[in-house]
Amino acid sequence: MSSPIKPLADRVVAVREKAQEKTASGLFLPDSSKEKPVVAEVVAVGPDAKAVKKGDKIVYKEYSTTELKINDVEYLIVKEEDILATV
Repeated sequence: MSSPIKPLADRVVAVREKAQEKTASGLFLPDSSKEKPVVAEVVAVGPDAKAVKKGDKIVYKEYSTTELKINDVEYLIVKEEDILATV
């Protein structure tokens, strides 16, 4: 997936993974009880980002992102320092 957004400095553009539709035991979850996942796939990396690359799956701080919707795709812009880990 390519991104229409070109990140600057140490910013990373990512797409959040879908929330789980059902539990491990097979029960379906209503929309109101689904948690927003904090795992996303990196689709673009700024020139100063050193620890991540395109295609990595990252875990990020939940409330430290900027959300942007373009062509029905929700993108997250995250500072590299707000990325906690790669998966």
